[in-house]
Amino acid sequence: MIRVRGLYKEFADPRHGVFRALDNVSFEVRPGEIYGLLGPNGAGKTTCLRILSTVLRPTRGLAEVDGINVVRDPEGVRCRIGFMSCNTGIYDRMTAREMVEYYGRLYGIPEEKLQSRINEIFDVLQMNDIRDRLCGKMSTGMKQKVSIARTIVHDPPVIIFDEPTSGLDVLVARAVLQAVAALREKGKCIIFSTHIMREVERLCDRIAVIHRGRILAEGTLPELADRYKQPDVEELFFDLIQRREEEVASEVRQPEGATA
Repeated sequence: MIRVRGLYKEFADPRHGVFRALDNVSFEVRPGEIYGLLGPNGAGKTTCLRILSTVLRPTRGLAEVDGINVVRDPEGVRCRIGFMSCNTGIYDRMTAREMVEYYGRLYGIPEEKLQSRINEIFDVLQMNDIRDRLCGKMSTGMKQKVSIARTIVHDPPVIIFDEPTSGLDVLVARAVLQAVAALREKGKCIIFSTHIMREVERLCDRIAVIHRGRILAEGTLPELADRYKQPDVEELFFDLIQRREEEVASEVRQPEGATA
């Protein structure tokens, strides 16, 4: 469903010439799987996800969603993908139903099918009690439900969650994670970006640890624990990050030693 091969993304940097946000990133995500993209802030997670959702163009490399190239056919990709971040971006003057309807019409869903789809989603996400409430009068948790509903209204095969629980309280975060798990049961191909270890342990079938634009390790949690001899995902994460930082420090020192 998702295929990434040798992906690079570089930005102009006034001080250093070029900043490489992604450095030869490769991975695949299958249907019915939650693939965790785990990394600290600034690791390259969001850059990668924005390329997959066609918001950014890669500098080079391949990225495909459901067999469609993100550069050659961005419109085709957008029809097959749902993207949700921690920033809900909900319009305060719309009701929950109006908000989801609006996005459904943007996707060109026929009216009869759209109304049926909205009813189904509101039942699954237990949103019927807020369907006619203005978004401006909703709690954060309610807004997150509306955000999930608009993300999946067109029933995309691929769904991307970019730190969707950031800043949420425990109860709301739990509801979001339950919704994500339910989507996996429907066979969706899901990328779940986070830096919260317990979410990774609870949800993800496979993970990739990314730092400074590079994927440092990839696999199931038992595979990675065995490979790196770490007792849990948190220790694994910090060990990999520390190793990478030591490599970077060594690369920085090397030219100085060569000159001397």
